[in-house]
Amino acid sequence: MKSAQDIILKPIISERSAAESMNGRYTFVVAKDATKPEIRRAAEELFDVKVIAVNTQNYRGKKKRMGVHVGNTSSFKKAIVTIDMDPQDETYQTKDGKTVTTGRKYKTSIEAFGFGQ
Repeated sequence: MKSAQDIILKPIISERSAAESMNGRYTFVVAKDATKPEIRRAAEELFDVKVIAVNTQNYRGKKKRMGVHVGNTSSFKKAIVTIDMDPQDETYQTKDGKTVTTGRKYKTSIEAFGFGQ
C-alpha cells in the first residue's frame, strides 16, 4: 500500500482552483495509478478533513518542439477533492435508550500547500 505522500504529489494553484477552494474543492496532482478511494484516504490522513467526493481527470502530455528537437510534456492525473465545510453533530441512541451526541473532530479547510492564504 502506498503512503499518502506518494499519492498526493502537489497542489494545483491557479485562479480557478483558488476560487473553488472557498467552496471546499481543492485541486491536486496525484499519482497516475492512484484510485479514488486511495486519494480519499490520503487526503483525510494528510489534512485531517472529511472528504465528501473525489473527481479525477487524466491529462495526456502534449508534443512540443524546440527547433529541430521534438519532445513531449509529462502526462499527469488531476484530482478535485471536495471536503465537508459544515460538520454536523451525530446523534444516536444507545441500547439503554439514551440519546448521545458526538461532535466531529476534523478540520473544515486545508491550510497546507499554500491553500487558504
